Amino acid sequence: MIYHSLSQKHWLILAVLAIAIILASINPLEYPSYMLHQIGTVLMLIALFYCLKKIGLNFSSFTLYIGFLIIHVIAAHYLYSYVPYNDWVIKYLGFDLNQAMGWTRNMFDRFVHFFYGLFLYPFFYRLFQVWLPSLKPKVLFLLVIQFVMATSLFYEWIEWWIAIGLSPEEAENYNGQQGDIWDAHKDMFLATIGAIITGLMYLKSKPKLNTK
Repeated sequence: MIYHSLSQKHWLILAVLAIAIILASINPLEYPSYMLHQIGTVLMLIALFYCLKKIGLNFSSFTLYIGFLIIHVIAAHYLYSYVPYNDWVIKYLGFDLNQAMGWTRNMFDRFVHFFYGLFLYPFFYRLFQVWLPSLKPKVLFLLVIQFVMATSLFYEWIEWWIAIGLSPEEAENYNGQQGDIWDAHKDMFLATIGAIITGLMYLKSKPKLNTK
């Protein structure tokens, strides 16, 4: 079912996002950097509502989109680099994830980029499905993967452009590179892997255009 308007279920999901934003806005680690990240949240919400009105989205695509924004909002509160996910895993699951995986840095920013491809693939697929309805599923798969790669690159450019206007300390906090010179490359790679995973599932299910 493709929705062109908001149902009660949509409003419930949006309420969860609103609560996440309110909580994340309480004493973030660095307020200016937090607000810079939230500009992206606002722009993504505008894009979501515009597309929902113009072409419609199924509920699962809508939910995954909002799910990604919630992950992003949580990350923004902790400047991405300081999300205490490992402490949460130790507390609630009883093992040290970083130690088990051999990680020496905070990996939450990597998770966010991975989920960008994993969760937003359905949204991008819907866009190309409407714009180019004659394309076969395999062509759409390749097109969406390339789009995820291109937008990931564009995002890294924006981060670089913003960072050059900040002090070295502010730039490091905003970018969250944690001293890794290949940070941007790894982020783009993980976004691509996430998109490929969802894309392969889409190829198997072969979702069809539904405008009802």
